[in-house]
Amino acid sequence: MVVEKSLLHGDRESFASHNVINLKSAAQPVNGPAILEEVVAEHRNTLVELPLPELATPADEQDGSRTQNSQKDSFDLIAQDEANLLALEAEVCSYGDTVHYAKKPKIFAHCSGSYLYDTYDTPYLDLQMWYSAVNLGYANDRVNEALKRQIDTLPQLACQYLHKEKIELSAKIVNSAKRAFGEAGRVHFNVGGSQAVEDALKLVRKTTGKSRQFAFEGGYHGRTLAVSSITSSYRYREDYGEFGDRAEFVPFPYCFRCPYGKKMESCELYCVQQVERKFEHEYTGAWNPKTNKSEFGAFVIEPVQATGGYIIPPQGYFERLAKICKERGILLIDDEIQMGLFRTGKLWAIENFNTTPDIMVFAKALTNGMNPLSGLWAKEELISPDKFGPGSTHSTFSSNSLGTAAALEVMKIYEEGDYETTVNEKGAYFLAQLKDIQKRHPEIGHVDGLGLALRVEMCEIDGFTPSRQLADKMFQRGLAGDLRVNGRKMGLILDIGGYYKNTLTLAPSLEITYPEIDLACDTLDLLISECKTH
Repeated sequence: MVVEKSLLHGDRESFASHNVINLKSAAQPVNGPAILEEVVAEHRNTLVELPLPELATPADEQDGSRTQNSQKDSFDLIAQDEANLLALEAEVCSYGDTVHYAKKPKIFAHCSGSYLYDTYDTPYLDLQMWYSAVNLGYANDRVNEALKRQIDTLPQLACQYLHKEKIELSAKIVNSAKRAFGEAGRVHFNVGGSQAVEDALKLVRKTTGKSRQFAFEGGYHGRTLAVSSITSSYRYREDYGEFGDRAEFVPFPYCFRCPYGKKMESCELYCVQQVERKFEHEYTGAWNPKTNKSEFGAFVIEPVQATGGYIIPPQGYFERLAKICKERGILLIDDEIQMGLFRTGKLWAIENFNTTPDIMVFAKALTNGMNPLSGLWAKEELISPDKFGPGSTHSTFSSNSLGTAAALEVMKIYEEGDYETTVNEKGAYFLAQLKDIQKRHPEIGHVDGLGLALRVEMCEIDGFTPSRQLADKMFQRGLAGDLRVNGRKMGLILDIGGYYKNTLTLAPSLEITYPEIDLACDTLDLLISECKTH
């Protein structure tokens, strides 16, 4: 008898018919033998679902008993190993990252396509794909092979030297910006999103001589010291002293919860009018009409707010904002770190809003979550060699050869495919199903989407009061890995964002299949039904 341990991606019916190991997920131990015993006991009585033979002889029954005993022993060993690892993690790992947002941190063993698998081979359909870093799916064959080739040829190189992949990748990004914005420019690489944003801030200071920026309420750009000053959450600054260059935060056009109490149908973009008002006279603290100069060097934006809850602004907003900035000599920095690379159905999310940035930063999905690589694109007049010369900013691993090789292959994949069509079609299909689910659950206050950046805002029964508790229950329940959906056992990977931490921010693989979208919606429907009644 054989137990299947993998999913056939994209084949919903065959997945439903497969036998899967029936396990409860291991509990997180704090430490010590007592917790270990609890975890092992949790799995001791698990069984494997196998079809019964037509005729069971005594010999068959004996063989089956041996198989079950062997599997129980195997599960005991897995549980023991996992308990030991979690106990060790509790002693040696910092809690300063985001692992312990989960009540019971999960250990994963391997991944493929749209799925993660835990140590028991339980599949978890991932609807956030590492915060949109793995747009092309886990273990993408082409990206993996490109990385392997680079490992065998030029795996390391100091960034003071050139290699082919860096130059060709830069050309592809520059050409994409030329097509999108009609602007010549250059690319500068770094290793992480926050570092790329810091490079952008240095470029602003070098160009304008100013250290203050505008940014949005709900905006997230990173947690390094400098970038914390333009990330709106005070909790990232509270323990680290005063931030003299803290941004001035402006309300984002969050139409479902308009901070001005307006309705999108009749407001005439009242929110952007309030930005315009800051430049009407000198007493707003932003503008000197005598010199025609602003105190602010740049306005840092996300075309679609990411951590803020995948909030999509109304058409026309960014066009007017960009006009305001241009007339006042304020540079527009476009943060594409989570929404770039076709997440919203365009290569660059800002393309959806007919707006040209002065500087654009990108990271995450550039390498499909492989070797870290980030960067910025800037207009030629800002980043030409005479303006931003050698050594202006540097990191040891910026433009690393493994990262550029992976990113170059990613860009080739995007060029060869029709992602603008497929992402928008899949996104429309997914969004229609989410709206159908909303009809059955008044606790869903708002759903929206742009491409495959989708939001589901969880509320109380009134459909408006934010329900962080319900969203958190769904997150934790999906991570437990013991859901039963259409006869299958699985988990669901969700991410929670939004101003009130009540929004499911869905960022599935751009390669997600339609059967997987169906499965995702069935599972979300189940989760809401289960979590709102317990």
